[in-house]
Amino acid sequence: MIKGIMKKIAGSRYAREVRRLAPLVDEINERYAVLEGLSDDEVRGKTQEFRDRIAEFTGEVVGEIEAMRKRKHAATDPDERESLGLDIGKLEEEYRDQLAEVLEEILPDAFAVVKEACRRLMGQEVVVTGHKLEWDMIPYDVQLIGATQLHRGRVAEMATGEGKTLVATMPLYLNALAGRGAHLVTVNSYLAQRDAEWMGAIYGFLGLTVDCIDLHDPGSPERRQAYHADITYGTNNEFGFDYLRDNMVHSLEQRVQRAHHYAIIDEVDSILIDEARTPLIISGPVTRDTSTPFKQMAPVVGALYRKQTRTVNRLVAEAVRGLDSEETGYESGEKLLAAKRGGPKNKRLMKLFADQPSVVKQVERVEADYLRDKRLHEIDEMLLFAMDEKGSNVHLSDAGLDELSPGDPQAFVVPDLSEVIGEIQEDESLAVDEKRARIAGLEEEYADKSQRMHVIHQLLKAYTLFHKDERYIIGENGQIVIVDEFTGRQMPGRRWSDGLHQAVEAKEGVEIRGETQTLATITIQNYFRMYDKLAGMTGTAETEETEFHQIYNLDVSVIPTNRPIARDDRDDLIFRTKREKYHALMDEIERLNRLELPVLVGTTNVEVSETISRMLKRRGVTHNVLNAKQHKRESEIVAEAGQPGAVTIATNMAGRGTDIKLGAGVTDPRTIDWAGGRELDPESVVATDPTRYEDLEGKPGDHLIEIGGLHILGSERHEARRIDRQLRGRAGRQGDPGASQFFLSLEDDLMRLFGGMERIANAMDRMGAEEGEVITHPLVTSSIGRAQKRVEGNNFEARKKLLDYDDVMNQQREVIYDLRLFALEGGEDLKGEIWEMVRHVMEAVFEDHLPDSALHEGIEVGGLRQRMLLDLHTVLPHVEDEDDPDDVDREEVLRVAEEAVEESFDRKIESLGEHSERVMSFVMLSTIDTKWKDHLYDLDHLKASIGFRGWGQKDPLVEYKKEAYEMFVSLMDDIRRTLTQQFFRVRLEQRPAMSFQPQRRLSYSGPSETHGSGMPTRASGRPAPGGRRPGAAGAREVDSMGIAASASGGSAGGAVGQPTDVRRLATNRGEARPKTPITGGKAPGRNAPCPCGSGRKYKKCCGALG
Repeated sequence: MIKGIMKKIAGSRYAREVRRLAPLVDEINERYAVLEGLSDDEVRGKTQEFRDRIAEFTGEVVGEIEAMRKRKHAATDPDERESLGLDIGKLEEEYRDQLAEVLEEILPDAFAVVKEACRRLMGQEVVVTGHKLEWDMIPYDVQLIGATQLHRGRVAEMATGEGKTLVATMPLYLNALAGRGAHLVTVNSYLAQRDAEWMGAIYGFLGLTVDCIDLHDPGSPERRQAYHADITYGTNNEFGFDYLRDNMVHSLEQRVQRAHHYAIIDEVDSILIDEARTPLIISGPVTRDTSTPFKQMAPVVGALYRKQTRTVNRLVAEAVRGLDSEETGYESGEKLLAAKRGGPKNKRLMKLFADQPSVVKQVERVEADYLRDKRLHEIDEMLLFAMDEKGSNVHLSDAGLDELSPGDPQAFVVPDLSEVIGEIQEDESLAVDEKRARIAGLEEEYADKSQRMHVIHQLLKAYTLFHKDERYIIGENGQIVIVDEFTGRQMPGRRWSDGLHQAVEAKEGVEIRGETQTLATITIQNYFRMYDKLAGMTGTAETEETEFHQIYNLDVSVIPTNRPIARDDRDDLIFRTKREKYHALMDEIERLNRLELPVLVGTTNVEVSETISRMLKRRGVTHNVLNAKQHKRESEIVAEAGQPGAVTIATNMAGRGTDIKLGAGVTDPRTIDWAGGRELDPESVVATDPTRYEDLEGKPGDHLIEIGGLHILGSERHEARRIDRQLRGRAGRQGDPGASQFFLSLEDDLMRLFGGMERIANAMDRMGAEEGEVITHPLVTSSIGRAQKRVEGNNFEARKKLLDYDDVMNQQREVIYDLRLFALEGGEDLKGEIWEMVRHVMEAVFEDHLPDSALHEGIEVGGLRQRMLLDLHTVLPHVEDEDDPDDVDREEVLRVAEEAVEESFDRKIESLGEHSERVMSFVMLSTIDTKWKDHLYDLDHLKASIGFRGWGQKDPLVEYKKEAYEMFVSLMDDIRRTLTQQFFRVRLEQRPAMSFQPQRRLSYSGPSETHGSGMPTRASGRPAPGGRRPGAAGAREVDSMGIAASASGGSAGGAVGQPTDVRRLATNRGEARPKTPITGGKAPGRNAPCPCGSGRKYKKCCGALG
């Protein structure tokens, strides 16, 4: 209450921020007025003037950093290198502080220069994606405010249509002056190319270079050049994949990115929130068959699912018969609770709950009793399996297990390996070979049963929780295509992780594609957190402010609109059942259609959009459908959506970047006179909403029946409030009139799971609501908003948990990638690093064979000599006394052995001659890549199974951190040992230069999706412990310069891997990317929809001429 009073007195925090920026805006405009008298060359010269000011302010610290880097590169002592590295880090932090200070000083002048450049471009033609467009933009004051917040590293919430594209030019120009690059990240390649060419007119006028990475092939010199432009545009996928590719190359020249200095993310909520659910993955195929188990078990699980459906129907029918009896009422509640856990979307059950709130209360009372007594599992025994929709999990009951394996009670009993193996090892009656054989058999049994349980679990989820036309569709090529729940768009190329995608494929009877293995991965969060300064733009950020701050340390600023919003956002209408809701929605669409107003009906999935379409067809209402199945007609459909009387049904419009252009007469108010002029009975088109219904008798001719503009009708609330806000935001742009309203029912998923359905149903009973009647009240709307907040909180925690786990891998990834950078840069730095690895292996060998004693006790010189020959490729000189071979001095052995290893190392370097640096780099990179790939494979399986530790009262995250650290220590030991072996065994052969050939076809995966808690529950097809990993690399490789490096001689450490030419790899993210800049070609017809997707006619959009 106090907070509300203060807000009324002092205004919101965002309003106060805007007021504080008013003096800065005035200062920019004053500087802008002065520039008008300068020539074009003088305005352009301001760019160099600003660069000189920056260089003067930061020059001293930049010089120190460069000098220190040269010293570090030449240093041979590891302690000195480490110390220099720390000093460089401190200096870089000082540089960032100085740069921020000088850019803040330059800001008013720089923004004024950009504004002046826009003014001087007015009326000029700019070629954008091959079409001529007249420049007609000069930044408003509110756009200057938005630009300032973007420069200061904040998320700017700006309503759609407020010119975010132009706003970004000012902070991009300012931050590009430092010469370290400035990035603009978009959601698709067309927008990246369009904005780079469109806004490039400003940058070019001011003497800056601009490029778009999506126009060039991955790994190509052109893409490298694009990153070295002053300002770089591109998609979030390509920025992230380029980072991963750069850490898979085998020469510095193949790297394309430079340091991550400054980035602005367009549609920041879509990229940092929605896309953050799943990581970027570069993967390759595995050699084992993973599809057969899904093919075998799909019919069995399908039969189980159908039997469960019959069971739930029976339970509901029995419960209904016993509800009215006092004797059987509680028992009916138990059966309905079982039905709710076994089939929560059962139509008869949902209607019963909606019609009789007292039944819901009875079921909740029964559930509370069983939870209190910890007997909920007894309810599940009525079923074959129970499901948790909120957690996206399914649990088999004992009856379900019996159904899957009749007559074999041990079919799914997994042995406790540690206990049983311990018993076998302690059994003195068994020979060593027998023990090994029994342990191997147990491990195989464990792997087989675990895999079978995993396959069944994933198939159950596919049948119960993942429904066609909601979560996915079957594409034209017969493959399962995931549908983005936030945007309604297809996401070709993406696959659910952990075998779930294969389970859905098996369920639908389409081709089951093989499992892939991760070769490189990073989450969206951890990629963008690498930037020194990050900012974002979107139309809906306020509701996600907590996540932006906690995860990315980004604060949100709401920027006011240039014109007041005139849209009427009406309270929700709530009905008991979906049938009643759809009937009312049809009536409202027909009413607005008769008033010749355009209507946009928002739906949450393909199935609902097609249901509404069928109902409209039966009523004879002409309409268009825009969903994942009709996406190819998007531009055409959007172009017609604002015409008088148009009806458009669209799955979530979030992220579509559409600007619905209103047709002639649409914004006119619909009055009694307007209706009379079209021979409409005004009473027949009056609002049916009880809060807005009125008797028109005696009203004047100018009395308003309905406001004009686009009308948004939502068929269901989305889990995320910002998606609803984005849907509402399609109407009322730039001061146009419009309206929005949502139609809900107690059977909607959000209401059923989170919305307090019982309380609303009771309220409807108290108000005496009959069938078909509606309830609408601000308190009900706010109650639904609270439900959405709870869902958003759950989703945020899931994303945060995913990030907590990836942070562990991220720390390891940074170490590995830093090590790769050592290898790529070469020099004494690399030589010193390899010598440190050799020393580490040498010390490990000594520790094994030379106990810490000055006496000869326990010293086996023969074993030491053999290990040194195997691991260090070094012959241990003769150290035994000829007269007394057992008299061996440990210190003497150590001294001689160390000298021998050091001599071997020096000889190897000398033998490689001028190629030594390149060979060291090659061996280190190959070893790191092979071992890192195997480590990622192990981490995937650890992450998949670690959740079960929670059953043992242990925190899975703590356990994961501990085991992942132990695995990383083992990885580093393995890298040192293998690298040492390969280095000493490598030999050179001069061969003709060869181009790289990829070892296997790699793929780029968007995000491998996770569900529920954000963590999969079990690994798919995990091999028996100790089994060989897929994809062993060959031992003989040829680099691009024609030097063949061959590592011969048996090595326990494994062979070095083959470098992969990233230019040969293709992305499977599913977006077609233009190969070259579009500079010409036949333009669309002037009345055709503009190809940019704005929804406007070509002649009114990108084809507009001066």
